[in-house]
Amino acid sequence: MSALEYERQNNSRLDELASKITQLRGVTVDIYDNARDQRLLDSNNEAFSGLSTSIKQSAGRLRHMANNPSRIQVFRLAAIISGSILVLWFLWSWLF
Repeated sequence: MSALEYERQNNSRLDELASKITQLRGVTVDIYDNARDQRLLDSNNEAFSGLSTSIKQSAGRLRHMANNPSRIQVFRLAAIISGSILVLWFLWSWLF
């Protein structure tokens, strides 16, 4: 084999190696993107879980206030219901 043939063979193998490295880089980037997306999903899941707990606690306090009415508690309950309706109305008009 001549030096020219060795050079061509080396260039061919370098091209093959470069394509394999490119493929490996693509797989690595895909794995990183997948892990980042998973972290985002996990943080969203935690946020919604916290929101669910907060809503359950608020509903329990409202139920307690409704079961033990006093003048101030009735006023607070009416204010909370009115405020909730206003917030929902603003959200509805903003989204649609």
